[in-house]
Amino acid sequence: MRIPSFTLRGFKRPREAVAEVLGALEREVMEIAWRRGEVSVRDVSREFEERVAYTTLMTTLHRLYRKGMLERRKRGRAYLYAPRVSPAELAQGIARDVIEGLIGSGPHGVEPILACIVETVSEHDRAALEALDRLVREKKEELRRRR
Repeated sequence: MRIPSFTLRGFKRPREAVAEVLGALEREVMEIAWRRGEVSVRDVSREFEERVAYTTLMTTLHRLYRKGMLERRKRGRAYLYAPRVSPAELAQGIARDVIEGLIGSGPHGVEPILACIVETVSEHDRAALEALDRLVREKKEELRRRR
């Protein structure tokens, strides 16, 4: 049976959650940092072809550093910034937060959520369902070995 989709009031979809974690300018700056590996404010300013004020980019890089998205080191009078997380790690962290929020209601709330995940995955891609099955088997084996 196909369950209709709906959005609960106050519930954010993952894309909306990403938008709250990183603003549009922050996402663009992170894309540059991910592509280049290490950047200075001047590097980012050049990438923006000076369409954004230098001081705005300086503030944005500092905010990303404070959020834990970038690490920095001093070189002369300037800072060099490098990503602390990959795009995949960011997506996984957001997904983990969403899932933890959903299953935080206790053990009785877990099974319907897992059933919904399996149903949604299987509707989109049989190979993804096989990958999910493999991941579950691998995690069970890992937990068995820890005992």
